[in-house]
This record gives sequence, C-alpha cells and structure tokens, in this order.
Amino acid sequence: QVQLVESGGGLVQAGGSLRLSCAASGRTLPNYGMGWFRQAPGKDRIFVAAMTWSSTNTYYADSVKGRFSISRDNAKNTVYLQMNNLKPEDTAVYYCAAVQTLGIRVRPNEYAYWGQGTQVTVSS
Repeated sequence: QVQLVESGGGLVQAGGSLRLSCAASGRTLPNYGMGWFRQAPGKDRIFVAAMTWSSTNTYYADSVKGRFSISRDNAKNTVYLQMNNLKPEDTAVYYCAAVQTLGIRVRPNEYAYWGQGTQVTVSS
C-alpha cells in the first residue's frame, strides 16, 4: 500500500506563504495521480490542486489559481503545494491524496490513499 505523510502547515499572516510537503512511501506504482484537498470546520472536503506524476500535468481550483502551485521531486518521492498570497479563507486542514491513474482526478471519492492532514491557519 501507499503511505502519505504531510508536513509544513502552520500559522501565517494574510499575504504570507507556506509550502506543504507530502512524502510518499510503499510499493512503486507505474502511474500516480496526486491531489491536494482542504476541509474547513463544518464544511466538506474540497479540491485544491492535482497533478499526474509522470507527465506533470496540473490543474487548480479557481479559488487558488495563480496563488498555489503543485509540483513533485522524483528523487525524493515527494509532492509539494506552494501557497502564496494566503488569505483567511484558505484556513483549513490540508490533505494529500494519491490514486493509481493516468490522468487528473478532482473528486475525493476518486482517491484511494490519504495522508493524516496538516493544519493551515491564516490570520487577518
């Protein structure tokens, strides 16, 4: 099975930046789809960003387009979410997810593996 561990969350002022990391371990899969989701208190888990591991195709939610960037490092087997110009409405628990696929996936139900989540809090 695939194991995912997030890190990099914390408290930041509005307009600041954070970079989240997701380290993957387990058996090697021929194809990966990787995603970032977030969940605020009392709300559903929603899509943030996704990429295909091999081709590095990316896709973003409209709310974060131009501010967030998803990327990966093959040597470290790690995916990143660079978050710039953070806003209070970005406050949430952020989750890394993975699934064996050839393309982009944007629905939580499409992902088989999940990290434990990391808290991001943006103060005004």
